[in-house]
Amino acid sequence: MNVNFKGFNENVLTFIAAAALTETGVPVKMSADGTVTKSGNGDPFIGICVGLRNGYAAVQVAGYAEFPAAAKITVGYQTLAANSSGKVASNANGREYLVVDSDAARVGIIL
Repeated sequence: MNVNFKGFNENVLTFIAAAALTETGVPVKMSADGTVTKSGNGDPFIGICVGLRNGYAAVQVAGYAEFPAAAKITVGYQTLAANSSGKVASNANGREYLVVDSDAARVGIIL
């Protein structure tokens, strides 16, 4: 692609990381007060985990972010959620995001 959306309006918040959150680059959801965990199958997500350290998670909650995708997702506003593999997929139970680019393995969205 000839354009780049990285850096657009990025906002990262620090949360407590639940024990189930063991990797970065995955969609996350709230699991308790001030705590996030990896999103499960059909779960809407609040953002993407961009860092883990000493029991805390850095979560990007706004701006352009790239997620692992289950399949190519159509650009435009789409309702998305995590799937059982922790990848993003179209899902009527999800939340609406602006998809700006996608291929079979990743999707770029505006959170």
